[in-house]
Amino acid sequence: YLPVLYILVWCCCALVPQKPNMTENGLGHRERVLNVDTMNPNVKRIEYAVRGPIVQRAVQIEKELKEGVKKPFTEVIKANIGDAHAMGQKPITFFRQVIALCVYPDLLEDDKFPEDAKNRAWRILQACGGGSLGAYSASSGIEVIRQDVAKYIEKRDSGIPSNPDDIYLSTGASDAIVTMLKLLTSGEGKTRTGVMISIPQYPLYSAALAELAAVQISYYLDEDKCWSLDVSELRRAVKAAREHCNPRALCIINPGNPTGQVQNRQCIEDVIRFAAEEHLFLMADEVYQDNVYMEGCQFHSFKKVLFEMGSEYSSVVELASFHSTSKCYMGECGFRGGYMEVINMDPEVKLQLTKLVSVQLCPSITGQALLDLVVNPPQPDEPSYATFIKERTANLHILSEKAKMTEQVLNTIPGIHCNPVQGAMYTFPRLTLPEKAINAAKAPDMFYCMKLLEEMGICLVPGSGFGQRDGTYHFRMTILPATEKLKIVLEKIREFHKRFTEEFS
Repeated sequence: YLPVLYILVWCCCALVPQKPNMTENGLGHRERVLNVDTMNPNVKRIEYAVRGPIVQRAVQIEKELKEGVKKPFTEVIKANIGDAHAMGQKPITFFRQVIALCVYPDLLEDDKFPEDAKNRAWRILQACGGGSLGAYSASSGIEVIRQDVAKYIEKRDSGIPSNPDDIYLSTGASDAIVTMLKLLTSGEGKTRTGVMISIPQYPLYSAALAELAAVQISYYLDEDKCWSLDVSELRRAVKAAREHCNPRALCIINPGNPTGQVQNRQCIEDVIRFAAEEHLFLMADEVYQDNVYMEGCQFHSFKKVLFEMGSEYSSVVELASFHSTSKCYMGECGFRGGYMEVINMDPEVKLQLTKLVSVQLCPSITGQALLDLVVNPPQPDEPSYATFIKERTANLHILSEKAKMTEQVLNTIPGIHCNPVQGAMYTFPRLTLPEKAINAAKAPDMFYCMKLLEEMGICLVPGSGFGQRDGTYHFRMTILPATEKLKIVLEKIREFHKRFTEEFS
């Protein structure tokens, strides 16, 4: 009888309600403190297409290929992001030599390194706490490097003075841009800060404004005039915005991302006059300033033009300009080096800016060290100069050739129109899609790009992630893949677009 009794007792115990298991994740069945209903609603509004659903699917497909899943292609080619080294661009030798020496100073005794690289590494290390890249720096950045940045700006801008105290080093340009937007954002309801951004835009801006609960004021670039900026469009946008917010800032990306245009000097002067008239803070995103390819185009910094317009403007227009180690001929995205220069900033606000950056302690020290090499590269009398110039010239020449090739090939595909890639690292071609394809999806360009990925293994970003005029469809692609890979990308787009058009006609 005992076995039967044991079974009856076990069954009775099983029927008794048990206490929730509070050990699993420490929660049991209790509602989580942080869930999608209680989290910051501003974060839910953030979208960042450059690393959005298509890129996430591309990563999944790469895993599937490694696991042996059969696809119509053998690799995914990512042309969605401006990550130069990931796509095969070689680093500048001098930069890597100096960084290696800084990270592991014992190499200073190694004869394989040129003397100018050793001298540069020693100078940077002497400016670091304890002579180590592992130490914190001042929140605005290492003083010696800020001085070098100021000298670089003066040289770039034909002698217009630059004050190291106006320089803030940053974790890439993105960090400094977001910091400035934080300073600018205030108010509620109709007094909320409005920030003017170009459409198409780089999604960092819309994402940051969403997080800060600021108001995005969209102004459209003119696609029919090679994505040029017309001040009359700025006036339209700011006038409409004053009905529901307080416009306080105007953001410009030059050369353009995602559109690849380079603004001429007259356009920059017009923008500065507009900012002065409308009492707007100017933010000049100039991270592609060395990436100018088209004959007749030239980079003009907003600061240089501002001061050459005379004190009527240079004494009153507030300006923050940004640069980075991530683009141009360097492509050192992972080091996260950058700077911001502020002009005509209220001294009391400047104190608040210093406080704000101090919360994050300091920018990446390796990023600061790399930035120093970008603004103070080898000089003609130094042993590394010839190699540096050769590598720099080669990187920019290859980018220029790929910019031309991308425009030319895309414009031979019926149903695709590509403006000249004057600068930066991207093109933003316009798609003519069949009505059936437009009706097949809420976001036709997303539908197009996802099918392109699934059928051809090419990863692009739909234009809807950057903003575009209603009724138009685009994609953004970078020109960064190695030349042979870029040819494959372009030919696969040609093949796919023809098939897609036939399928939905």
